[in-house]
Amino acid sequence: MRATTSSASWALPPVARSVVEARRHVRAALADWQLNSLSDAAQLLTSEIVTNSLLHARSAIRLTIEQTGDGVRIAVTDGSAVVPTMRPRSTSATTGRGLQLLDRLADQWDTELTDGGKTVWFTLRSDRDPWREVDEADAAGEARR
Repeated sequence: MRATTSSASWALPPVARSVVEARRHVRAALADWQLNSLSDAAQLLTSEIVTNSLLHARSAIRLTIEQTGDGVRIAVTDGSAVVPTMRPRSTSATTGRGLQLLDRLADQWDTELTDGGKTVWFTLRSDRDPWREVDEADAAGEARR
């Protein structure tokens, strides 16, 4: 399904390949809406929340992307009511940085409980380069938030 309107949604099975499919859907929707400048950050963050759903919910997933007045909102709904929480990680840990990336790159993000599970969503504004702020914070040795 190509995103030719201001929103699109896809059902994805609970398999690893769904991460790749989710990225492809996000990339195509943003290209259709001429929001290519958001593509890298949107694909990375989508990968992170889809991966979290696959690892922790182990249920079917619904990916929804909506064009907003000033950017995009991407949401992943799964069948688990367990809300993701950011945990401190050591610098040598090889996992557990997805929510930290979400917190640093997204303009907003949150989790909403639904009747059958939860939705994790984030927004990116087209008038802000999320990488610029991350690069500046990294250069200064600081976190964005």
